[in-house]
Amino acid sequence: MKMLEEKYGGQVPADFQKLLKLPGVGRKSANLIMGDVFGKPAIVTDTHCIRLVNRMGLVDQIKEPKKVEMALWKLIPPEEGSDFCHRLVYHGRDVCTARTKPHCEKCCVKDLCERNGVED
Repeated sequence: MKMLEEKYGGQVPADFQKLLKLPGVGRKSANLIMGDVFGKPAIVTDTHCIRLVNRMGLVDQIKEPKKVEMALWKLIPPEEGSDFCHRLVYHGRDVCTARTKPHCEKCCVKDLCERNGVED
């Protein structure tokens, strides 16, 4: 808060690099703020996102958040990035679950998914 007050006049900066300079703010949080607060292009690569995009074959066994983010920027239109990631979270909770067998039979993207019917 002190840094926000002293450096940015008490306002959260709408600049990705400036957000990253704030203590405790990493790429995930900076992207979330950029997309949800400022409505700017953003891709949040959290655990759900990384697990699902690997499982679906959108990336090939990439586990590092920044690398996944960079790979997704090549696939997802900038204006869709933030919504895409939110949809992945819901999809991961309801359909393509982590703790149980995925429910491929009720998946809306099963025809596109490289791992349709996967057991893990």
